[in-house]
Amino acid sequence: MEKIQMSTETICYPMPCSLVGVNVGGKPNYLTVAWFSMVNVKPPYLMIALGKVHYTNPGIKENGTFSVNIPSVAMADVTDYCGIVSGKKYDKSTKFETFYGKLKTAPMIKECPYNVECKVVQTVDLPADELFIGEIVAAYSDERYLVNGVPDLRKIAPFTLSMPDRKYIALGSEVGPAWEMGKKLIPKGT
Repeated sequence: MEKIQMSTETICYPMPCSLVGVNVGGKPNYLTVAWFSMVNVKPPYLMIALGKVHYTNPGIKENGTFSVNIPSVAMADVTDYCGIVSGKKYDKSTKFETFYGKLKTAPMIKECPYNVECKVVQTVDLPADELFIGEIVAAYSDERYLVNGVPDLRKIAPFTLSMPDRKYIALGSEVGPAWEMGKKLIPKGT
């Protein structure tokens, strides 16, 4: 079967949904962001990509901090809401119980199963977006989402954005152990 060349506007890969928290003018604000990823192990860095027009960007620049909050499937409605209304017009923080950690300027959402707070280490200016790279200074979770002290994705119940068809999709079943399954394909004697 031949591959069919597709439009670059149909980029299809799972994008985990998050709620990015910042203080803007001294008030907490949250924005739905699916364009984020880990980008360094030690120290732990993650990156978020935001369109330059977002109300959130000046808050990141003002404080040099942001949070990434991982919502559960049960929070899909409020997560979608935070992506379709602007903090310029709506106080989205009223939908959550906000808490602060070590940085004191990166608001986090108590209802989210997992939260990280970051200090900005680099900003990359792109034609339409800004990439904010942050060092994770602390991570938080309720004990009920942990197994042996480690966050359990099945308990957290995160969801992803499928951008081409504009759908949110829940995490699927376990496939197998990472860094193990492929060992059976290594030629013997190497």
